[in-house]
Order: sequence, then C-alpha cells, then structure tokens
Amino acid sequence: MGFETISIIGLGYIGLPTAAVFASRKVKVIGVDVSQHVVDTINKGKIHIVEPDLDIAVHVAVTEGYLKATTMPEKADAFIIAVPTPFYTEEDSSNLKPDLSYIKSACEAIAPVLEKGNLIILESTSPVGATEKMVKWLSEYRQDLTFPLSGDEADGSEADINIAHCPERVLPGHIMRELIENDRIIGGITRKCAQRSAELYKAFVKGECIITTARTAEMAKLTENSFRDVNIAFANELSMICEKLDINVWELIKLSNRHPRVNILQPGCGVGGHCIAVDPWFIVDSAPEQAKIVRTAREVNDYKPQWVVEQIIKKCNKQNTKKVVCMGIAFKPDIDDLRESPALAITEKLAKLGYEVTVVEPNITELPERLQTYNIRLEKLTGLTGLDVSVQALLVAHSPFKQFVDLSKSTELLDFCGLREE
Repeated sequence: MGFETISIIGLGYIGLPTAAVFASRKVKVIGVDVSQHVVDTINKGKIHIVEPDLDIAVHVAVTEGYLKATTMPEKADAFIIAVPTPFYTEEDSSNLKPDLSYIKSACEAIAPVLEKGNLIILESTSPVGATEKMVKWLSEYRQDLTFPLSGDEADGSEADINIAHCPERVLPGHIMRELIENDRIIGGITRKCAQRSAELYKAFVKGECIITTARTAEMAKLTENSFRDVNIAFANELSMICEKLDINVWELIKLSNRHPRVNILQPGCGVGGHCIAVDPWFIVDSAPEQAKIVRTAREVNDYKPQWVVEQIIKKCNKQNTKKVVCMGIAFKPDIDDLRESPALAITEKLAKLGYEVTVVEPNITELPERLQTYNIRLEKLTGLTGLDVSVQALLVAHSPFKQFVDLSKSTELLDFCGLREE
C-alpha cells in the first residue's frame, strides 16, 4: 500500500521540517498543530521557528500545494506524531516523571479519522513502553478497528492499523540535512509495522533504515542522549574543579585531547534542549536503582547553571555593580530554541535576585514570556556601548559574539562557553 497523503501531528522543530521534506518529494502533507498562529503562518508559506533552509522548503511546498496546515486532523494514509514529551515532578518527591499527555491527546485527535490500512508512527522521544501505550489508547478510542500487539505475527494475525516508533536524531541548525542523511532506527510493534514504516521513510532518507522492536528503538534514542549527557557532565564538572584549582579548563582540555584516545567535550553553562536535558530522566524513571551514572550526570548538568549564577554574583560583588549582560539565552549556538535552556534559567535567576539584566540574543526579536515580568532589556550587540560598568557573561557561543569577544580581551568578560579560547 502506497502513501499518497501523510499527516504530521505537531509542527514544531521536528514536525515542520519533516513535513517540508516529505512535501519536497511531491507527497501531499497535512500538518496539524493546536496553535492557530502556527497554522496561519505556515499556510502563508512562512515559518515560526529558526532553522537554516526550512523557510525556503516550506515556501515552495505551500506554493506548489503539497503542504497545508490545519488545527484538526484529516484522513491520511500515514500519521506521524511529533509532539512534546516533557517531564514533571511528582508531588512530595524529587522524582521526575515523563509526561505523555501530549501523545495521548494526539492519539485521541487522530482516532476519529483513522481507516483500515493506516500507519501511525511516534517520532516524539519517549520512555520505554510509550508506543505500546499508544496501542492501548487507540484501541479504546476506536474499538471498531484492530491494533497490533507484540507477537501477533506468530499466530498469523494481522491488525487493521500498523504502529511503530521512529525517534528523530537530528541536530538543531542542521535538521534539513540530517533528516535526509542520518540513519533511522525504526521499531515496530510487529515486524510488518516496522517494514511499512521503513517504506515510508525511504521516500527521502538516504541513510539506512534499521528495523528493530518498538521498545529497543525507544531505548536507543534515550541511550544516545544519555551517552552525550554523561560526557558533557564530565566536561562541566571538570570546569568547576579547574575554577577551584585556578586552572584554565580550556587549555587543560586542549592538552588532554592530544592523547590519541581522549576526546573531552567543551563545558558550557549547562545542558539544554528538549532531548539531552530530558531523555536521561526517562531512563532513571524506568530503572532508578540501576541508572546511577545516568542520574549523577543529570544532577551535575542541572547544577551547572546555579554554579554559573554564583560566579556572576562573585564578579558583580568584586566590581561593585548590579548590572549584568547575559549574552545568549538559546540552548545552543545560532538557533532561537529556548527549550530547557540553561542560559535562560541563569538570566531569570539573576533577575529574580534583583540584578539589572540586559539580554543580547541575536536570534529573537522579543523576550520570552517568562522574562517579560522582569525589568530586562533586550539589546543588539551594537547597543552594548556604555555598559562598561556591567559584568558581561557569555552564555552561548553565537557566531556574532566572536567579534565582540575579540574586542573585549582586555575586559573582565566571563566566558562560560570557551568562545574566547577559539
């Protein structure tokens, strides 16, 4: 069975690029999002997020009639769910639990338009067992259809709907390229579910589509991000140790990395984004007694923003000023994504403590809502003249900051991302 129409549920940093890439292959794509603003923006051929080359792809797809956005799901041959999977803290507990309410809402939304032969793929990064929960929810919403269960193929039974998990594995700032070039791990509830999903992705994926089980695919994405989190935690912990011992951590890492089997990452002001800052907690929640290193790495990286705040306050006290310039509030360089951003958390904490904060963020035009309650200025880099009495904290290594750092080598600039050392 071919795929003439594909529906993407959730038009954010993953959903919209995925929709655009499918549409570029002359496949009809129906994008669904709960935000009327997002829908209206896309239907004008414009985008609501910053991602290189995405604007051109969306404009062409909408103009040629292969992409449209709506707030209500419509019938399609395949449905790809790309909605958020945040976490929450249990009441009277420090344990972080995955919030699957967005996935459940997506299942409820598409259930009325499902037809026999449809394929449903969960792309949202999820804890182990989430895809199986989707099967349960959909079975409750559409009791007139049959849904796959693990082991169905053993007795020769075949479900009306195929369901699989295919986690996204892309880097913000390079999404349009990596969607096409990267390998995809595809975990089906049954092997047939995975095979049909692989057929769908081969419409644009040049990398290999590797078939496995849904639970293994879920764990693979969590493992990849936890591996990175652990390595970042080592670098972040090293930076705090070096500050205490009066050692230049950037020089230390360069020297250590000259060993042929050592590759230490660069420290920063924490870990942000919807993946690395979140996914390891899904493993900890599933196996709390076993996930000791994973938990410790998360705790180190979660503490780093507070350590940065303490360093900024120390510098302010030394210079007898309450003025701070926070350079960058996105979670990584040269994007506008603020999700789980440690730089944003640092900025908010300083404002709460009564510091006079100026934000320099070249990728946004207005401060996020959570900062608008404070007396915070948003300035361009060129507007920093006259702020010499302030403490300048370089939190994100945005490309435009490089020139400022070069000009500021004689000043007491706090560089938390190593841009000065490049």
